Amino acid sequence: MTARLATKRYIQSLPKYLTLCEHNYVRLLKLLPSERNIGSIREVKLGNSEFATKIDGSAKYTMDISIKQLTGMVKGIAPLYLTVRLYHDAKVAEIIHHDYHQRIKPSYGYPNPKMHQKDEKYQLNAFLYDWLVACVEHGQATLNWDVNNGLV
Repeated sequence: MTARLATKRYIQSLPKYLTLCEHNYVRLLKLLPSERNIGSIREVKLGNSEFATKIDGSAKYTMDISIKQLTGMVKGIAPLYLTVRLYHDAKVAEIIHHDYHQRIKPSYGYPNPKMHQKDEKYQLNAFLYDWLVACVEHGQATLNWDVNNGLV
């Protein structure tokens, strides 16, 4: 009789994941550029690092944005780069790519060649949540207010 290793397949909790994505959506709206045009950018400073949120694409019910670290990189660690899709009809936001367009699967078998965690997608979106909370609560952004209300 051969011994067979029983591996349990990871099953994500959909309600938990959707709640996380709803929180990300609400916070991400606060960090978007005031002009919601493709190519619009808003920079946020958090500690010694600066980040840019850029609108990459927009459709009737979705918007794709990229979040890119501009300054404050740590030697030996790749700068932050995420692509996030906002679903306006469902009011959720989730990471669709990271590290310059590496597509994320909902779950991974383990072990796997790139050593992704079983719940890699959830963990990345949980990181996004923590980063967004830090930006909203402690970040600084340039506000483009017209102090003259358009009067010259």
